[in-house]
Amino acid sequence: MTASPHDGDTDSSTSSADASLHAVPDAVNDPAPNPHATAEQVEAARSDTKLAQVLYHDWEAETYDDKWSISYDERCIEYARGRFDQAVSGQPGAQDALPYGRALELGCGTGFFLLNLMQAGVADKGSVTDLSPGMVKVALRNAGHLKLDVDGRVADAETIPYEDNTFDLVVGHAVLHHIPDVEQSLREVLRVLKPGGRFVFAGEPTTVGNFYARWLGRVTWEATTRATKLPFLSSWRKPQEELDESSRAAALEAVVDLHTFDPSDLENIARSAGAVGVRAETEEFAAALLGWPVRTFEAAVPADKLGWNWARFAFGGWKTLSWVDEKVLKHVVPRGFFYNVMITGVKSD
Repeated sequence: MTASPHDGDTDSSTSSADASLHAVPDAVNDPAPNPHATAEQVEAARSDTKLAQVLYHDWEAETYDDKWSISYDERCIEYARGRFDQAVSGQPGAQDALPYGRALELGCGTGFFLLNLMQAGVADKGSVTDLSPGMVKVALRNAGHLKLDVDGRVADAETIPYEDNTFDLVVGHAVLHHIPDVEQSLREVLRVLKPGGRFVFAGEPTTVGNFYARWLGRVTWEATTRATKLPFLSSWRKPQEELDESSRAAALEAVVDLHTFDPSDLENIARSAGAVGVRAETEEFAAALLGWPVRTFEAAVPADKLGWNWARFAFGGWKTLSWVDEKVLKHVVPRGFFYNVMITGVKSD
């Protein structure tokens, strides 16, 4: 599975000091999802990052797992645990701490990362937060289906509504690039971590990787939507309303995707926030060159046209190329050329 650039929350309205005064989270007070943004709302969101984040992720929430082939079975449990293990590889005590008592997922999306990590034995209890009410709703629903001990809250990543020294672990997947002030968010992460607690963020786009991924996505979308206008391929074309809605959502990507990262720069941001034991790793080069066209094609055609053989090709191809990346290309290609960057660090005792 190629990591999605669409998870996460964003923006800030109160200070870090104010955040420490928040009461115990109360999801009853959270706003309701708004899954169908109007053209007028989209236009307004172009100049309002926070509104754009909410509209975009509320729009995606109910279909996000299908769009990105997310599941909560062995396939994605293995993927999530693999990202965690790779991020903390060689970090003293990281594996010895398993399972962490209480973990927080920042910018949870549908809960993909934390829920699968909990199933993999990484944490016993979880909390999920996202700026999108729709995403929090789906994440909690997924947790309920899995019978996992998880609470959730609509929350800003720069002002996390939990008390100091609450969590043993904070995780996130494809969230940091949505946050206006990444360093401030990491300060908040360190505030809510217990002394010695660890954070692991994965699935963030590198600057070089984002360039070729976006290019591949645009070319694939244009080619597919043009080709399916041909009469003999008309059954492969989604209804125009769905394509228009997808285009409106895609227009918001320029607003919600705020950053790309050089791995060394991301390490420096984490150290500036106060973290110790900081290290960034990268992954997916050949796998991303396949994954982005595959995922874009899947988003452009009716789901019932793609069956088990397609799913087997997509996942098998990604897995094979990920092996090539790890065993071969990692040793010859500069780390900044890989699509995904992950980072870990610790709160000092």
